[in-house]
Amino acid sequence: MFEYVGVLHIHSVFSDGSGEIVEIVESAKECELDFLIITDHNTLRALNEGFEKWYGNILLLVGCEINDKQNLNHLLAFGINETISTRIPAKEYTKIVNESGGIGIIAHPFEKRSSMKEHPPYPWTEWESEDFHGIEIWNHMSEWMEGLTEQNKYNYFLHPLKSIVAPTSETLQKWDELNQKRKVVGIGGVDAHAHKVNLLGFVELEVFPYKVLFKSIRTHVLLDTSLENSKLKNDFLFAKEKIYNSIKEGNCFVSNYYHGDAKGFRFYAKHKGKIFPMGSSIDFTNGIELKIEVPNENPSIKLIHNGNEIANENKSKLNYKINEKGAYRVEVYLNENAWIFSNHIRIGL
Repeated sequence: MFEYVGVLHIHSVFSDGSGEIVEIVESAKECELDFLIITDHNTLRALNEGFEKWYGNILLLVGCEINDKQNLNHLLAFGINETISTRIPAKEYTKIVNESGGIGIIAHPFEKRSSMKEHPPYPWTEWESEDFHGIEIWNHMSEWMEGLTEQNKYNYFLHPLKSIVAPTSETLQKWDELNQKRKVVGIGGVDAHAHKVNLLGFVELEVFPYKVLFKSIRTHVLLDTSLENSKLKNDFLFAKEKIYNSIKEGNCFVSNYYHGDAKGFRFYAKHKGKIFPMGSSIDFTNGIELKIEVPNENPSIKLIHNGNEIANENKSKLNYKINEKGAYRVEVYLNENAWIFSNHIRIGL
C-alpha cells in the first residue's frame, strides 16, 4: 500500500476563512503534507475558479460544507460539482450528495459548547439518514472550543495543539454502533479558519494559523498505487479519484501529529495469504488473523470489538486471531496520549 497524508475540513476566503488558497497550500508545503481538502461553507468557488490541481507535490481538492436553514447538520461533501440548497432538510441534501456520486461525511456530529455565544454548537440530528458515508470522528476546533473555559482560555490560546486530547466517547460509541449495521468511515478534520482578531485597534492577531492546525489532526489514506506518475503528468483527476476512493472505502486512519508522525501504521486482516485492509468487509471463517503494526517502539495498542476493548498491549506489533463476528478497529496511545484511530474491519456482518 502507498500512504499519503492529508488535512481535511479547511475554510478559505471563499467562506469564513482568512487564507487565500495559494497561501494555504504554502502552509501545507511547510508541513510536508501530501494533500488538502478545502470545504468552504455552501460554495464551490475554489473548484469553479480552477484551484483544484497539483501544486508541486501537494494535491489540493475542493469540496464544501453544507448546512440546513437552522445552520445545523453540517455535512462535508467531497466529489460534487454543484452546490446544494441550504433550504432543504439534511436528509435530502445527504441523499443528493450520495446519488450524485459524491461522498458525504458528517461534520462534528455531537458538538457541544457554550464558551462563545457567537459560536454556538452545530450538531448532527438527522441520524435516520443512511446516505452519509462517514463521520468526522475527531475535529480539532470543536474539541478546542468545547474544552475552553474562563479559567484556561489563556493557556488554550497559547497552546492550541496541546489542548487537544481525544475524540469524544459519544462519537466513538455512535461510530461503533453504526459499523455493526453498515460501513461508516471515520475521518479527522481540523476545521481551520485562521480567524484574524484586531487587538487594541491596531494589532491584528491570527488565531490558529493554518500552519499550526496542519500539525494536529491528519487523515492518512492507503492506496493500491503510487501517485508519482500523476504528479509528473499533472494528472490530478487520477489522483483525485484515488484519494476519494480511499476515503469512501475506509482505507484510511486518523492521527494526531502533535504526538508523533503516524506514517507507517498498519491494521489489516489476513486469511490464507490474502490481505484485507482497513475498511474491508469480509465473511467470517476460521483462521482470520488481525495484524497491527505501529511506527513506535513504546505504544499502547487497544483493539476494539463492537465498541468494547478486547486487547491492550504495550508493543509495536500485535497479532490477534478472530473467533467472533463483529466490527474491529484499533486505537493507539503514546504516553497515554490519544494518537491513532483506525477505520473498522467488518467481519461476518
